[in-house]
Amino acid sequence: MSRRHAAAASLALFDGAALATVAPRYVAGVDEAGRGPLAGPVAVAAVVFCPDRPRLNGLDDSKQLTAIRRDQLFDRIQQRALAFHVVMVDVTEIDTLNIYQATMLGMRRAVEAVAHVAQFARIDGNVVPKGLPCPAQALVGGDALDRAIMAASILAKVSRDRYMLQLHEQHPEYGFDQHKGYGTPAHLAALRTHGPCPHHRRSFAPVRDCLDSALVAAV
Repeated sequence: MSRRHAAAASLALFDGAALATVAPRYVAGVDEAGRGPLAGPVAVAAVVFCPDRPRLNGLDDSKQLTAIRRDQLFDRIQQRALAFHVVMVDVTEIDTLNIYQATMLGMRRAVEAVAHVAQFARIDGNVVPKGLPCPAQALVGGDALDRAIMAASILAKVSRDRYMLQLHEQHPEYGFDQHKGYGTPAHLAALRTHGPCPHHRRSFAPVRDCLDSALVAAV
């Protein structure tokens, strides 16, 4: 079974009755970037396209596009979208709630920001966040299937990457411009040398272990 068919087969409906009666015209695609890194926020975007406008060519899962192509599409998505919003859930909320709940919170905030337009939300993944302001469905592999989700994945990815470039200017010793906060060997080595900065996720094991080691060494 192809990835496309497998993803479609794993469709999870939040409000099947709504889909059975009438297909919504204005659907918010929702996706995130940055759940796995050791530093920086998790970014969540929601995008609503107008079905009456020409389709935007070149959309794809952000991970399948080059950085240059993502940057080009970033501006075009914002120009073409009926509504869009990007949410940055910061490290404090990630460490307080855990990364899963922080991502769900970001999705709620993103959908709420486009709810004046969106009749429905389509979420990349297998879980629909609680408390959304409109009916929704979860779509596994949605960033390869749904154009609004593809657009959201690009907005989230580019927004987060640019944020991490700003953090690199503040903390160049960690190399955020290269790995964007992911746990690469170079990043882990910098953590061991310099310890965490305020933008590291202390609830993540490699950062927590680094803090524990520093406490032991100080005793």
